[in-house]
Amino acid sequence: MNVYTTDKIRNVVLLGHGGAGKTSLVESMAYLAGITSRMGKVEDGNTISDFGKEEQKRKISISTSVIPIEWEGTKINVLDTPGYFDFIGEVEEAISAADAAIIVVSGKSGVEAGTEKAWELCEKYKLPRMIYVTNMDADNASFKNVVETLTEMYGKKIAPFHFPIRENEKFVGYINVISENANRWQGKEVTECEVPDYSKENLALYKDTLMEAVAETSEEFMERYFAGETFSENEIRAALRTNVNDGSIVPISMGSNTLCQGTFTLLDDIVKYLPSPENKEIAGFNMKTNEVFQANYDFSKAKSAYVFKTIVDPFIGKYSLIKVCSGVFKSDDVIYNKDKDVEEKVNKLYVLQGSKPIEVPELHAGDIGAIAKLTAARTGNTLSTKANVIEYGKFEISKPYTAMRYKVPNKNDIDKVAQALQKLSHEDQTLKVVNDTENRQSLLYGIGEQQLEIIQSRLVNEYKCEIELSKPKIAFRETIKKKSDVEYKYKKQSGGHGQYGHVKMKFEPSGETDKPYIFEQVVVGGAVPKNFFPAVEKGLQESVVKGPLAAYPVVGVKGILYDGSYHPVDSSEMAFKMATKQAFKQGFMEAGPILLEPIMNLKVTVPDKYTGDVMGDLNKRRGRVLGMNPIGNGKQVVEAEIPMMELTGYCTILRSMTGGRGTYEYEFTRYEQAPSDIQEAEVKARASKVAEDVEE
Repeated sequence: MNVYTTDKIRNVVLLGHGGAGKTSLVESMAYLAGITSRMGKVEDGNTISDFGKEEQKRKISISTSVIPIEWEGTKINVLDTPGYFDFIGEVEEAISAADAAIIVVSGKSGVEAGTEKAWELCEKYKLPRMIYVTNMDADNASFKNVVETLTEMYGKKIAPFHFPIRENEKFVGYINVISENANRWQGKEVTECEVPDYSKENLALYKDTLMEAVAETSEEFMERYFAGETFSENEIRAALRTNVNDGSIVPISMGSNTLCQGTFTLLDDIVKYLPSPENKEIAGFNMKTNEVFQANYDFSKAKSAYVFKTIVDPFIGKYSLIKVCSGVFKSDDVIYNKDKDVEEKVNKLYVLQGSKPIEVPELHAGDIGAIAKLTAARTGNTLSTKANVIEYGKFEISKPYTAMRYKVPNKNDIDKVAQALQKLSHEDQTLKVVNDTENRQSLLYGIGEQQLEIIQSRLVNEYKCEIELSKPKIAFRETIKKKSDVEYKYKKQSGGHGQYGHVKMKFEPSGETDKPYIFEQVVVGGAVPKNFFPAVEKGLQESVVKGPLAAYPVVGVKGILYDGSYHPVDSSEMAFKMATKQAFKQGFMEAGPILLEPIMNLKVTVPDKYTGDVMGDLNKRRGRVLGMNPIGNGKQVVEAEIPMMELTGYCTILRSMTGGRGTYEYEFTRYEQAPSDIQEAEVKARASKVAEDVEE
């Protein structure tokens, strides 16, 4: 592959709903550009983008892939992203490296939740965008419906550049709105034709929309527009490029991926209208001079790049995907990783074409490439040189809130699983492995349940080890509401020295639920010698780890040692510890034991029309709605307090309730007494844990 300078590069991310046709659009582009001799199909599992085994098996994109396409002297780095919401982290990584976006919409399905999400991401990151409507060869496809829906949602900035000619429900050609000419497909060739009479009204309408937008680019154009003058095609194209780059116009085009129709004009429009990195700004921080480093994709400045994605694959190895922010990266460069404080040598530079690495001698500012086997590098790290240490801010990645408990059935695989999960979490920033020691469980956190199932499947197929997934244990706590007064005598006689420990203790609520216990002694007259007090406290300390009600940790208990007795020969620390443990069990159960459950502060962000459904559902889940806050764009944040056990599987429920448009986040707020029916169920379910009095 040739080396491209900054002005000849376009970094374009494909966004859209799952199944809209992003991956097949890449196939169509690759075929036209001569990368492949025949187009692959998602159904056949032979596309360039979906090279992972899970992707081929499930017929969906799971991770972002980069396909560099050479087109008319320009290199278009196409970032093909997953459309399913579980893989939003992959989309966010791709957006951090993109300079523009193409939102892919299915002409059959129309505007979907994923389309809206894609638009919101473009707004958030201020990405210039185009919209491409696929499946125009389908009988029930409607370009007009998509245009009308998008115009209703986003206003006059939606501007068709092309629209279809359909005859007898067949997609036979297209009309170019800018040049006002029509074209028909004759096999793979395009021939010019007359604009059909039935299309003239739409052409006039779409042309007016464009002319209005062009007129608004300058006062001179505005005057000419109102004077009834026409603009030349070159003037229109120059003005539109400005409009597209500042987001005031969003071009909409269409085609058929499977017939490879419309892709040619799309590639042309990417080169003509979407920005190269040379027009973009990016700034880091020079750690040597403590000054802002205006990189701005300038090839003449000190070299710097950031790692926007990591691929760790047992078959193709480890690749750090980078976007060069300044300077020129070359093979054999020595680079410095500020985050890891390590220098590493770049043996070879690559561009990845899906899973296929193609060696290149250098990468200019603004380009996307890959470096193999950078052992220390992680996603989000900045790469520069020791002479000019640069650091770029970390890009935002969605926080995972869906947790599943995992167990390793084969004890010999524990280390293997740990290493595999570490590699997978380097690759997927939204995957978190949490060792919950307090509740003796290992947890996997992800964006959704499908993502975690795929991780489970990848462990089997790629790393040859397996895990079992189940619902996470809820971190209940035990405490008491009343007071009790108990005594326990621990006596054992078995020839020689016996064991003797006798305690009289009171138990009551301490009022401090952030502490397991408070120990006090008010013994008078040496009934229990001072040297046994630590043993009594040790017994208390061991008892609160696993309560006698349902084997959950105990909080908020005050234990008062006020009397007892000892034997000058047989008493020992162990005897007093055992006596205390038995006294605690008895005293705890006599003092009105209750279960406490964790309460979370939940924030659900949804479009206005779903707030009633969400609030009704939260009430069913024992949630207390605290209020609603409008955040603009027709959305509300519903804030509520809800028991943690009611959030199991909430991700799937919220998606089905809101058509995938709702998101949520939560954090722990406090413990509260669990209702009696839940307490009874937990006590019954965990009776065996209490009886065996051993760790799970």
